[in-house]
Amino acid sequence: MCLIVLAWRAHPDHPLIVAANRDEFHARPAAAAAFWQDRPAILAGRDLKAKGTWMGVSRSGRFAAVTNFRGATEPSAAHSRGSLVTGFLQSESDPGRYMKGLQGSMFSGFNLLVCDGKELWSMSNRDGPARRLEPGIYGLGNTLLDAPEVDRPKERFKAVLGPAIEPLFSLLAESKIVNPLYGTRCSSVFLISNNKKIRYAERTFSADGADQETLHYEF
Repeated sequence: MCLIVLAWRAHPDHPLIVAANRDEFHARPAAAAAFWQDRPAILAGRDLKAKGTWMGVSRSGRFAAVTNFRGATEPSAAHSRGSLVTGFLQSESDPGRYMKGLQGSMFSGFNLLVCDGKELWSMSNRDGPARRLEPGIYGLGNTLLDAPEVDRPKERFKAVLGPAIEPLFSLLAESKIVNPLYGTRCSSVFLISNNKKIRYAERTFSADGADQETLHYEF
């Protein structure tokens, strides 16, 4: 399963800390995390098939991430789920307004997290309406937010919560899927500090699970 664990206003120096694994078919082409040439304010990996992304940040500190809802892929869906992330990162809407303006029926099953630094919101088109999240530790896989399947990663996340990047990568490695057809393509870590300093790191993996490039961005 894909995995996102995050701490919202649960650390004294970093209001948002995120650690995430992206699981996907190895045959689906993707670009590593970078500032996009056509949208230079966005830092994210990129799905080269649909041109969206699974997780990213903006230069202004906006954050968004999406996971697929397990088993919910409708061939007739009008839009790619990756456009949900891109749309928020390039918008100026607050999280609640952005989510309330979405037409969930236009997408295959998804779980979406968005944050503008002031509010963190969650939405799934397989659940009820979007909701604002209170400070705390959250986990998301391919079902609903804080489903039992993410209990153990959340507990491990609490134990390493802090500004160090490598312990967060080690946490994600425990949930890595290794399979020649479908597996963990990359792990990503995002932190924003009280003074708005952003750190974003991405580690990619080959189909046999071996570490490839690790990219670091600070701004």
